[in-house]
Amino acid sequence: MKKIIVTNTPNLFQMNLEEIEVLTPKAYLTKTELNKLSSARVFNLCNDYRYQSKGYYVSLLAEARGHKPIPSVKSIQDLKAPAIVKIVSEELDDILQKALKNLKSDEFTLSIYFGHNVAKQYEKLCRELHRQFQAPFLRARFVHNKKWLMQSIKPISLSEIPEDHLPFVQEFALNYFSKKRYENVRSTRYQYDLAILYNPEEKAPPSDKKALQKFMEAADKNGFYSELITKDDYDRLAEFDALFIRETTTVNHHTYRFASRAQSEGLVVIDDPNSILKCTNKVYLAELMEINKIPVPKTLIVHSENKKEIAKKLGFPCVLKLPDSSFSQGVTKASDEKELALKLNNMLNQSDLVIAQEFLPTDFDWRVGVLDEQVLYACKYYMAKGHWQIYNWEDKKETTGRYETLPLDQVPKNVLDMALKSTKLIGNGLYGVDIKESGGKVYLIEINDNPSLESGVEDKILKDGLYDRIIKSFKKRIERSIT
Repeated sequence: MKKIIVTNTPNLFQMNLEEIEVLTPKAYLTKTELNKLSSARVFNLCNDYRYQSKGYYVSLLAEARGHKPIPSVKSIQDLKAPAIVKIVSEELDDILQKALKNLKSDEFTLSIYFGHNVAKQYEKLCRELHRQFQAPFLRARFVHNKKWLMQSIKPISLSEIPEDHLPFVQEFALNYFSKKRYENVRSTRYQYDLAILYNPEEKAPPSDKKALQKFMEAADKNGFYSELITKDDYDRLAEFDALFIRETTTVNHHTYRFASRAQSEGLVVIDDPNSILKCTNKVYLAELMEINKIPVPKTLIVHSENKKEIAKKLGFPCVLKLPDSSFSQGVTKASDEKELALKLNNMLNQSDLVIAQEFLPTDFDWRVGVLDEQVLYACKYYMAKGHWQIYNWEDKKETTGRYETLPLDQVPKNVLDMALKSTKLIGNGLYGVDIKESGGKVYLIEINDNPSLESGVEDKILKDGLYDRIIKSFKKRIERSIT
């Protein structure tokens, strides 16, 4: 992929490196032959990123041409979001405290040039911030209040860099552009590149190793180069055309940032950030199902003011859920008033809102997989032996119940209909819908983004066809986005 550096001072970045062209903003904006260049990475080192400045239009026009600008217009805007800054500050807390521990003042500003600073003691912090916020030049501000916190971070233009720092910037730039950081040697037979985000250390991953291998085989068959990536590969997302998240998702987590970054870079993403936001919060789902008249167990959204209503409205036993619980973790059962008070108070210390539901004992839960508003598979997940949930996390062996995957013509129509109707309220992504049958009726329990797809379980009926259908969905989405 051709690399283009766009800068107001081309003489600073004449490095005589293969596949790199240095242009002024005017040249990049006016050279019509660049419209025919189908694959290019544009490093925007302009003097100004303000709205409707030349620097702004370099990134905007790069996107229109199908080039990949760094930073993108959306990335420039995203850096202004306080919530993202706060999350990254918390994630990098150990590195941050170590890097700034010897400072005597209560405020500090750090300039980051291609992941470096002129002072070596901030090297690790700069590298991590550059990984999280991909822009050539960044400026971060920190404040000390009992401990160091990142207050803000923003991309800066070349004109904001002190003149005595420019020799260092040139050195960092040469090192940066000399590395083969964006391209691996890939066969020309591949049309597209797919990143599969996973966590090799996760205890209960949504896909096991064999399933991941099946996805990669299906990708290869459908013209994709595929690669397993981890949270350390955040800065490589722009290499790919699509991102498939096979790590348990939550909002306050790197999985959500991966989805958001990938979407802002124009990648096709499953799970998309909107689906993660909606599915991982049970308060949202409870309200959504009630408004749309989809049957659920008797449910109460609990807060400190109405917690005494649970016993009267739901009875005992009842189920308590943290809003962002997954794989039965953060879900518990209360058998009486005393147990309810103890467990509920603990949960309200973690979240201002908690879900309480009536307990519907069943031998199994239906799990219906939905992709592109079509049913993909249907399983019965049986309760763990001697337990009321599919997963028994109290057992040191992490015991799970047995499963049964059925042909769709053997699944009750009202179960399939509920799965399709409920997921249309979320989007057209990949979902796993949990449904209970009780007393001749069906009740929606939850909609999961990032559903389990394990070899020998969800693929029992479709076999390799399950993986093929998911990869084909990626391909269709990519082709729709470029037509």
